Amino acid sequence: MPTDLQVGLKATVTVPGSSANLGPGFDTLGIALSIYDTVEVEVIASGLEVYIFGEGAEDLPRDNSHLVVKAIRSGLKAADVQAPGLKVTCTNNIPQSRGLGSSAAAAVAGVVAANTLAGSPLSTEEVVQLSSEFEGHPDNAGASVLGNAVVSWTEIPVDGRSLPEYRAVGVPVDPRIRAYALVPDFHASTNAVRKVLPSHVTHTDARFNVSRTAVMTVAIQHHPELLWEGTRDRLHQPYRSDVLPVTAEWVNRLRNRGYAAYLSGAGPTALVLCTEPVDAAILDEARDAGLRVIELEVAGPVEAELTAD
Repeated sequence: MPTDLQVGLKATVTVPGSSANLGPGFDTLGIALSIYDTVEVEVIASGLEVYIFGEGAEDLPRDNSHLVVKAIRSGLKAADVQAPGLKVTCTNNIPQSRGLGSSAAAAVAGVVAANTLAGSPLSTEEVVQLSSEFEGHPDNAGASVLGNAVVSWTEIPVDGRSLPEYRAVGVPVDPRIRAYALVPDFHASTNAVRKVLPSHVTHTDARFNVSRTAVMTVAIQHHPELLWEGTRDRLHQPYRSDVLPVTAEWVNRLRNRGYAAYLSGAGPTALVLCTEPVDAAILDEARDAGLRVIELEVAGPVEAELTAD
């Protein structure tokens, strides 16, 4: 039988956003960014109360269909505990559906909150697994859990019945590296953007991306002078340019000026990784074009605190 949680227990989770792919590392590379959502989960006597502030406050559901709530319930089940009721308060700063890991952050926050309420019986690997199950790939969730950068992968069982296993390993990031996010004022559906990708690519393009993914893992750790080369991609960004023309334009403009820009996740955000500030004139041009410019640092791992009334 699951253990009953004490009414009044509260977990407060601060989870970073993230950027996936980093150019060539499709569904593999990710990096945590210093933009945060905060989720408070309190055990109450009965029912479910959901409060949302900030990003998504007007659109997100306030019932069991909310991703944070789903993740909490998944985490509680995995930890073999149950709550008579839950009060969930989300304060969101990560832009929704913009390619900055808002969904992964929500899943991570829910699982970590549940684990914290239960006394942290779940390992980091289990938290990555449970969080990634909501995404279907571990690059964003792995980055939000572990912080810094990650190399992640999915192991598909051969029996055809077992669930995929999601794995992520942390990669230290050169402390000089910072990021700029250029965020358009429209959403992008990950599923819709994935539909434009071909089922097969040429051996030449596959070889190109394998090499640039390897370059990127070196660039981000010790050789930031290779970031421009390490963010080159032929696997997904060229195919997405038609459905994300604004993003493609800004990625090209930035790269033509020597900046390591790429499509962040499924977009529509364009992200730059650099060691020196981006020219203020370029950023002003982006703002004048209606893009929100966010200067970011590389973030550490998700953090959680347990309190009791």
